[in-house]
Amino acid sequence: MNAAVRATVRVGIYTGAKVYFVHEGYQGLVDGGDNIKLATWESVSMMLQLGGTVIGSARCMDFRAREGRMKAALNLVKLGITNLCVIGGDGSLTGANQFRKEWATLLVDLVKAGKITDDEARKSCHLNIVGMVGSIDNDFCGTDMTIGTDSALHRIIEVVDAITTTAQSHQRTFILEVMGRHCGYLALVTALACGADWVFIPEMPPDEGWEGHLCRRLADVARGSRLNVIIVAEGAMDRAGNPISSEDIKKLVEKNLGFDTRTTVLGHVQRGGTPSAFDRILVGLSLSLSLMGVEAVMALLEATPETPACVVSLSGNQAVRLPLMECVQVTKDVTTAMAEKRWEDAIKLRGKSFENNWNTYKMLAHINPPDTKSNINVAIVNIGAPCAGMNAAVRSAVRIGIIQGHNMLAVHDGFEGLAQGKVCTPYALHIAVLPSEYIEEISLTIAKFNIHSLVIIGGFEAYMGGLELVQGRDKYEELCIPMVVIPATVSNNVPGSDFSIGADTALNTITSTCDRIKQSAAGTKRRVFIIETAGGYCGYLATMAGLAAGADAAYIYEDKFGIRDLEMNVEHLVQKMKTDVKRGLILRNENCNANYTTDFIFALYSEEGKGIFDCRKNVLGHMQQGGTPTPFDRNFGTKMGSKAVLWITEKLKEVYRHGRIFANTPDSACVLGMKKRALTFQPLAELKEQTDFVHRIPKTSWWLKLRPIMKILAKYNISLDTSEHAHMEHVIKKRMSMPAPLMKKACPPTKHEEEE
Repeated sequence: MNAAVRATVRVGIYTGAKVYFVHEGYQGLVDGGDNIKLATWESVSMMLQLGGTVIGSARCMDFRAREGRMKAALNLVKLGITNLCVIGGDGSLTGANQFRKEWATLLVDLVKAGKITDDEARKSCHLNIVGMVGSIDNDFCGTDMTIGTDSALHRIIEVVDAITTTAQSHQRTFILEVMGRHCGYLALVTALACGADWVFIPEMPPDEGWEGHLCRRLADVARGSRLNVIIVAEGAMDRAGNPISSEDIKKLVEKNLGFDTRTTVLGHVQRGGTPSAFDRILVGLSLSLSLMGVEAVMALLEATPETPACVVSLSGNQAVRLPLMECVQVTKDVTTAMAEKRWEDAIKLRGKSFENNWNTYKMLAHINPPDTKSNINVAIVNIGAPCAGMNAAVRSAVRIGIIQGHNMLAVHDGFEGLAQGKVCTPYALHIAVLPSEYIEEISLTIAKFNIHSLVIIGGFEAYMGGLELVQGRDKYEELCIPMVVIPATVSNNVPGSDFSIGADTALNTITSTCDRIKQSAAGTKRRVFIIETAGGYCGYLATMAGLAAGADAAYIYEDKFGIRDLEMNVEHLVQKMKTDVKRGLILRNENCNANYTTDFIFALYSEEGKGIFDCRKNVLGHMQQGGTPTPFDRNFGTKMGSKAVLWITEKLKEVYRHGRIFANTPDSACVLGMKKRALTFQPLAELKEQTDFVHRIPKTSWWLKLRPIMKILAKYNISLDTSEHAHMEHVIKKRMSMPAPLMKKACPPTKHEEEE
């Protein structure tokens, strides 16, 4: 929440508006006085790394009554406040909309009571409302991810990883209960990320006789594994509406199977801790929380009396505005569907992302290989440097392939191993050699092992290797098989995808390191840190880490800079350090400029800051590639792996002719990537025009549009292009539950959304 508060305050001040903190939520709005204070630029410094919200939050019974809302209106009118940004759940946002609808009549009553003048009422005749959803449960329909959800997932996965090692040592069954009284998102994504054996969620209770099914499932798993993991949402129930608790499951397992079983109820530990990079900039798979704050301010400034109250939501990597009450209504529809035991409707109403997660989990967790094999051989090869999340992609690809009846093969040592015939059952290894010098040997290996399709997982080398294999089709018919490249690299530099597996983990590593580095200077005099990040020539990590950690500047190759820019940046930081600001943070992408090296920038800031601040430098290096994968990278890798193999299965049906497989069309060799709001397959051949092969980056990148926001949040006086800010959209309900007249009014999905 603090990232949203910070961005809203600073962008509001940047636009020339007065921005006020309302402490303690609606209670502060009702009580007024010192609870409503003018915010300053410095008042939101050093808060990005803090969990919770520094301005406080509280439940308020007074605001539920009209008398309480009249007191709140009086306090706002006296301060001349006519724009309200509310960060909270559906209850808080519904209350804000009620406040807005009553505003005119509240002013009339205040004038009659003599508490405000006619002139004051005229100046405050309309109240604009914009909402941002803060809820760790991710239970608000209309947005892919609510503020706080990713951080909660980080806490949960940390516990699951710790428990897993213990469970393997002792051959135990562990039952983990997570939050989610009415929404199973946390439980579902946790189960998907950790490969849980069973998950209980309120939207889809288990079938009748689930007790026997669960015990059979655990017994089967126990034959080949030393642990069982069960994830339970706190609101889990059976089909009759009876609660299913972690203790109930423990008693069942111990009684029927005699397994050594332990339960862990996480509780409020899920709400605490340092916010993840995703929650600070809502990135991993999305636009930034900072941009959400920007969008919130713009929505308020552009509002008219006819504009409905809106909520700023996340769709893919796009910040969108949706009518607040439409989202609230769909959220209520989910509760109604669950109460009426329309379980499939409840899953669909949660949104496409939730539905995809559920369907993917069902496929991966309960493998039932078909009786008849497909006789298709699918090979998986990892190319280039390893990154967090690759294993998740391999695991899901293998499992989905087995479900489809395919023989899944692993190629050890990358393209070189493919040329040497190092093909066996998974697991796969890595190597960064391109296939061009081994193209003939590769074609012979494909023929020898009768490989019918290829899944290539890796970074720019994987993309380049895929292109070379496609170009080799003219000479070697064995290469005329379906191929798919899954981007997996910390650099996030593969054309055809806005995100790569591994980038979120690297981003969190950089962000947490920046937090620790800044904290190390606590109690010292003013200090500036120069930090070098990875990425080759791609400035994604430096830019997004800059947003997440609150950097004063981030130097990257894509955004050219010279000595005049460096001079301006240094002077700007010197002036800031003469105020109450005590910490400065400068990020530099490793290949941003051959002459302006990290040492040069460190020396420049050290020299110019003499007497005002001192400098320290850090080169993060390979620590950005390692570590435990984040929940996002695990989930993203799982979805990418499964979707790739499902696509290959359909493509093989298309290219099977005259008793053999022959694929030589451009759309038979694709990059699977996320573009804005959907996972899409783009032909490798078509992506060549979008690629800067010299610097190994795409020619255009969506995240470059966020760089002006970083400068604004660092107090640079620059112009912000607002021409591309989101227009009001509408929540599209599922056709199965939509009345006919409403269907005609609903916006049709785009081609990509329809495919997804």
